[in-house]
Amino acid sequence: MKGGDVLAQALRDCADTFYTVPGYPVTGIAEAVGAELTVNEKVALEYALGDSLSGRRAAVILKNVGLNACADPLVNATTQGLRAGIVIVAGDDLSVKGSQNAQDSRYYGEVAEVPVLEPASYSIGAALEEAFLASERFSRMAILRVTADLLEREAAAPACSGARGEGRLAPRDLTMRGRVAAAAQGTAAMFAWARGHSLNRISGDNVSVGAVEGASRAVIVYPPPALPPSVRVIREAGRPFLAEHRDLRPPQPPAKVERMADRGHFRTFCPHCPFKPVMGILAGKDLSAACDMGCAILAMNPPYSVGVAAYGLGSSVAVAARSTGIALIGDYALLHSGINALIDVYEKGLPLLCIVLANNRLGMVGETPAFNPVPYLAWSSPVVAGAGDPRLEIVVDRVDRPRTLVVEGTCPEGESYETVACGNL
Repeated sequence: MKGGDVLAQALRDCADTFYTVPGYPVTGIAEAVGAELTVNEKVALEYALGDSLSGRRAAVILKNVGLNACADPLVNATTQGLRAGIVIVAGDDLSVKGSQNAQDSRYYGEVAEVPVLEPASYSIGAALEEAFLASERFSRMAILRVTADLLEREAAAPACSGARGEGRLAPRDLTMRGRVAAAAQGTAAMFAWARGHSLNRISGDNVSVGAVEGASRAVIVYPPPALPPSVRVIREAGRPFLAEHRDLRPPQPPAKVERMADRGHFRTFCPHCPFKPVMGILAGKDLSAACDMGCAILAMNPPYSVGVAAYGLGSSVAVAARSTGIALIGDYALLHSGINALIDVYEKGLPLLCIVLANNRLGMVGETPAFNPVPYLAWSSPVVAGAGDPRLEIVVDRVDRPRTLVVEGTCPEGESYETVACGNL
């Protein structure tokens, strides 16, 4: 079997859902597994996050430059956590056969603090399975880096054990600083995992990576494996990633992570926030929502606690379409990048209520004026209602098709977020 066929079979054995934006050298793999085409790579990854929240393993198949569009949710998922595993299969076009550059995807491992595996022809199936298990063990995504040389040569048939792990979302009672510290603790544990893993077969004075032939092998390339001083030559395809990172040390996170109880309070909406009635309706109907960056993220906190997770600006639309069925998003976040996902959701007829909180400003970044979202949404026939409109009680609910609700409100001048004392919960 060719490496591409082996990888396709391993994906079918290990994952539940597949998303793609085609590109050389992984187009054939995406076709072989019947991956769902999305409007861009960021939307694909956000759909995968929604699947993860619902307990489904997801694979996102894309080429190297496509990984750039995923940076926001890729990085944010490390501090927010996930449930079922997500693996990004990144096809690096080192010969620039069908790309505008020869980008090396492995560097995203360091940026996002996610495991990166680069299999040899004998270890494609084992590496993919381990990537999913690592994603679940460390509650963050994993990257499987492949090259055209690997996919086009003969490879060993995959062997999937069927083992599955269980990730976890960041605890609700952690502050943002606490989430970052907890993620760093996970990264430190990830270093120990990589350095002692049996997939790495290192001996002698040289080591090969990926499609480069050699008896001594490194498969987990980030975090770097333990390379003894005797290793003088590292042979790898692309930039010298492992050679540059061989002496990298794990982070030294604080022993204690900050919790809301340490700070003494949760932050919630302003005292006279016009959108409180919407949050009250969601809580009263026991509905959950995917949240976005901006004020919508406060819905995760008491007293409403209706938000499940937040993975980056414009992310809630696609995440909710595969999980909660309800997205909370600000007007600016929607136009920034959420609207791409909304177009995809409408085209596919997915059941989603997208609630746009329209206050015509960027509330968390100095109250800069924002665009009115309604003209940009005319194609979706949105329901537009004032924040106090009694129709909201009916409209805010689960749906069986795409629907957009724009809730218009004016932020009270001079107010700032209220706090809810932890002792009052």
